[in-house]
Amino acid sequence: MAGLGACRGSRSSPAFHAGGFLPGRPVVVSPVPARSGKAIAPSRRFIVSNRVAWVGDELMEISESEEESPARLKKRPPLRRGKISPQLPVPEHIPRPSYVGSNRPQELSSVRQIHSAEGISGMRAACKLAARALDFAGTLVKLSVTTNEIDREVHNMIIEAGAYPSQLGFRGFPKSIFTSVNECVCHGVPDTTQLQTGDIINIDVNVFLNGYHGGASRTFVCGEVDESIKHFLKTAEECLEKGISVCKDGVNYKKIGKKISKLAYFYGYYVVERFVGHGIGPIWHSEPLILHHANDNSGRMVEGQTFTIEPILTMEKTETVTWDDGWTTVTADGSWAAQFKHTVLVTRTGAEILTKVHTWQDR
Repeated sequence: MAGLGACRGSRSSPAFHAGGFLPGRPVVVSPVPARSGKAIAPSRRFIVSNRVAWVGDELMEISESEEESPARLKKRPPLRRGKISPQLPVPEHIPRPSYVGSNRPQELSSVRQIHSAEGISGMRAACKLAARALDFAGTLVKLSVTTNEIDREVHNMIIEAGAYPSQLGFRGFPKSIFTSVNECVCHGVPDTTQLQTGDIINIDVNVFLNGYHGGASRTFVCGEVDESIKHFLKTAEECLEKGISVCKDGVNYKKIGKKISKLAYFYGYYVVERFVGHGIGPIWHSEPLILHHANDNSGRMVEGQTFTIEPILTMEKTETVTWDDGWTTVTADGSWAAQFKHTVLVTRTGAEILTKVHTWQDR
């Protein structure tokens, strides 16, 4: 499948992947310049208070500004693969998604999942559990904790609730959550990697409960981080919120990417175009694909529809590289990435955030 199994050091595939690893085929889009054709300058200034200064080609008010280099932002050596423990068991009585144990390729479904009242109830329950599990995962982010330990605790919470961790066994994935540290863009495999003070980690939790999938992710910090990292994470979360704010029955999907990219580029950050959101419900990955960058794709939202919005931002303009494990995807230059994700339900007047979690705050 396009973009999976790429060797370390290779350039990323031009294909887009729903949820980061689907649809499995290229998606043709027409890029739209975010700033009337102007390129964003590579230098960046981070807001600390209120006086006038430039950010890229944008004039804005700040009182103090500080330029940061990628070298200063790097708190630890480049990520290295740790030891992966055996797959954790799931009790036999817990229903599995159809792909578990299947050798059939898992392609993106063309079904647009629009729910009845019963379906909406099922989605709310699954998404509520995913949100609770993600909140719990955040409490485990501490100095010297391994990503494998976080995976084990979240796995146990999910199965104790009678649900199945959606990632486990999907295309052979050996763990129950994704844990993406620092320059890892997405799909980090939990292992013996220990968190260090100043690290950031995205935890992506998905559950399958009573026939419905729900998913959410958030980027957490370990210990103290500097103001530039705090600003980066807050912007990444605000980009998700901006994307959700345009959702409503009859609205073009492309408005999501326009809103997200406008805010990201305004602050001098970059949207990773390779990974996209997707429809979600009884089927984990389906149409529509939700592009997080400016685009001219057609299609309109429909009341009762559920999909994920999950933009990934990077601090520098860079390529992405997938390790030869077929999952772990990192920035080519080592610059850091952040992602926030929600599952949303389209309504007549707006959108219901089914995986509503606490807003980002300093730790």
